[in-house]
Amino acid sequence: MAALVKRRLIDWPALAALIFSLTISMAWPVSAKYASIIMDAQTGRVYHEVNADTRNYPASLTKMMTLYLLFEQIEQGDMTLKSKMKVSARASRQPRSKMWLAPGSTITAETAILALVVRSANDVAVVVAEHLGKTERKFGRQMTAKANELGMTRTNFRNASGLPNRAQLSTARDIAILAQRLMNDFPQFYDYFSRKRFSYDGKSFRGHNKFMERYKGADGLKTGYTSASGFNLAASARRDDDRLIGVVFGGKSAKQRDGHLATLMDKGFVDAAEYGLPPYPARKPLMVAAANGELTPAEFSVRPRTKPDLELLRAEAWGIQIGAYSISDVAQKKANEAESIIKKTYDAAFSHIEPVIVSGKQLFRAQILGLKEAETRTACRLMDKPPHQCLVVSPEVARAAVQDSAG
Repeated sequence: MAALVKRRLIDWPALAALIFSLTISMAWPVSAKYASIIMDAQTGRVYHEVNADTRNYPASLTKMMTLYLLFEQIEQGDMTLKSKMKVSARASRQPRSKMWLAPGSTITAETAILALVVRSANDVAVVVAEHLGKTERKFGRQMTAKANELGMTRTNFRNASGLPNRAQLSTARDIAILAQRLMNDFPQFYDYFSRKRFSYDGKSFRGHNKFMERYKGADGLKTGYTSASGFNLAASARRDDDRLIGVVFGGKSAKQRDGHLATLMDKGFVDAAEYGLPPYPARKPLMVAAANGELTPAEFSVRPRTKPDLELLRAEAWGIQIGAYSISDVAQKKANEAESIIKKTYDAAFSHIEPVIVSGKQLFRAQILGLKEAETRTACRLMDKPPHQCLVVSPEVARAAVQDSAG
């Protein structure tokens, strides 16, 4: 080595790249071969796993995290679906798949969502990264921090698209966790993952997700491919009261990957039925049952008030709203989780779901009622939510809601 250095025969850039590669290999063991997992979307129970914690290249499954952070900005009110994002020269130069966006042009957040889900557009991924993180490198750090926060402990992001990078690694289990959190944290946006095509600037774009079109009950998520990763897929499907999440890394072809995941999901649904999980969700309040047409108006009106309902009719009864969701199951799950936390401090607290129509869209408000005004602030702090995500419900609103639900 000393002789080589002395004669300057070493290619220093190549040596530096080799050292970096070896360092990454030791710190982040990678298998570009096969991994898979089948998980219950509600409980997280795993019905199948092979190499589920082995780090692999996620390819375009990376865009699921890019979308998570974009959804988060919209839900928090920092952006809307109509917010515009500027296309930089760097973004426009990204390799395909892409939208061929012109430098200096703009796209809306909703167009970006559709482009990432359907087209898997790499140029749009960079547009989002630069809008939210100023630079893609900084956004990669934000992605990794969010992954750790969500429990994706073996994931590391370097870019927003999933284009090849030795240090950009994840696992089948971590991607399943991300899929679960996308559905539970942003149910109002989940329908985007079921879109098969969209139009932009006079052009029509069709998606790559054939599994969603062919598998019974499948309704979304994401495909991914690079030569290093193989054919990857994260999918979710629902049958009767069960919803499963399936992830496959390292498929040999899109067709082989899809067929293999279909086999794993079929067995997962059989196992879920045999395991005897309670219906999804385990229980529904009267208002949700009525709104879903599961109770007739007569059945709904004769249901007796519960003790908490009567307590709530007192003048001092207040509550908090922890979110509004497009899926009643998710709203109930969130309310149940909040009730289990708040009830430890305020025993009279109970969960409540209020169906409402907002701008022509059915939503379900997840609320905790049965509080005093002074208790609402503490209840919000117990939920560890920012103020705009934990709204105080006045006695008048709370009384009206329970009177509606009690008959």
